[in-house]
Amino acid sequence: MRERPAPIAIVAIVAAVIGGISVLVVGKAAGWLSSGTKKTIVVQTPAVAQAVATPRAAVSPSAKPLAGNGFNPSRIYSTRSPGVVTIYAIYGGDSLSAQEAQGSGFVVSPKGYILTNSHVITNAGEGNGKVSAADKLFVEFQDRDRVAAKVVGWDIYDDVGLIKVNPADHQLDPVPLGDSAQVKVGQPVAAIGSPFGNVNSLSVGVVSATERSIDSLTSQYSLVDAIQTDAAINHGNSGGPLFDARGRVIGINAQIRSDSGNAEGVSFAVPIDSARRSMTQLIAAGRVSYAYVGIETEDLIPTIAKRLHYPVSHGAVVTKVNPGTPGAEAGLQAGTDRQRLLGSPFVEGGDVIVAIDGHPVGSAEDVVRVVTEELSPGQSVPITLFRAGKRHQVTVKLAERPANPG
Repeated sequence: MRERPAPIAIVAIVAAVIGGISVLVVGKAAGWLSSGTKKTIVVQTPAVAQAVATPRAAVSPSAKPLAGNGFNPSRIYSTRSPGVVTIYAIYGGDSLSAQEAQGSGFVVSPKGYILTNSHVITNAGEGNGKVSAADKLFVEFQDRDRVAAKVVGWDIYDDVGLIKVNPADHQLDPVPLGDSAQVKVGQPVAAIGSPFGNVNSLSVGVVSATERSIDSLTSQYSLVDAIQTDAAINHGNSGGPLFDARGRVIGINAQIRSDSGNAEGVSFAVPIDSARRSMTQLIAAGRVSYAYVGIETEDLIPTIAKRLHYPVSHGAVVTKVNPGTPGAEAGLQAGTDRQRLLGSPFVEGGDVIVAIDGHPVGSAEDVVRVVTEELSPGQSVPITLFRAGKRHQVTVKLAERPANPG
């Protein structure tokens, strides 16, 4: 298995994947989190709207949700594990120095499409600049048979990868996709994958939290709406499915947070709604397009709003506007008065965003969430804000997100 760099960190966000037994430590990514800011978000969105005809027939599995409302891990495993695969990525071709990395994935279509993480099938997150796919890919099924696979595309921003096998090469058992927007804290979940190369392993737990904003393993942007679970996720699990009680995939297992580099009960999955958007675009165009505003924001909470005499109690305060971006062209203004309030840094004086395209904004994460789920590059959208105590509305024409936010 290919080794990954493992710098020492007190709390590490670790890829639960590629490099089988290696540890990848990711710190705060430069360029999106400014010092002295409680919560900073760079606005982004996977565009669903370049009106690509959604290839429903290509990605709709034949499997149905399991009947009943009880949680039966044994039944989930017996019915869904045939659709979970182990992915082997070869870097270096057929040379003696070639390296093999391993992750997990799951079949989503009888046409051969398989979802996984982008860091399972590419070098994304390794810090070598340009992202490139593995030289060769092989997929191993539950019966230990292996077939060749090809890369359809990847999305480094939401850490989603899509590969494809020839349906004629092996029987396929697609798994059904669920609705991550309906996931609730406390509901039971089951993860199936290949931790440390132990293929088709099952672990169970509950959803510990939803709508987590976490550092991305593969880009300089944050990943919003991640699902947190205490189900054991380890190296080799990445790219595998997180199932709900009815055997529907609600997330792609992607990261663990750990002091030791092994599972300690804090794991994160990419929400399947985000993965579905990425997959749709990858099938249609081979790439994923994200919108970009070019601002950073922090939360406005009621206590601070009252102390600083803001006219609203919730919103997203602009702390930075990158030059030459849609936000700058629209005239959005960032605060400059940095201070510490309630034990946390706060930047006063910036525009307070309260709505985007008619959608309410009550926090910095809402800015990302609204743009991600509702908007796309090229759109001109109204942003409602308060500036110096007065309500304003500006129009921002969204651009396509750059790899480096600047």
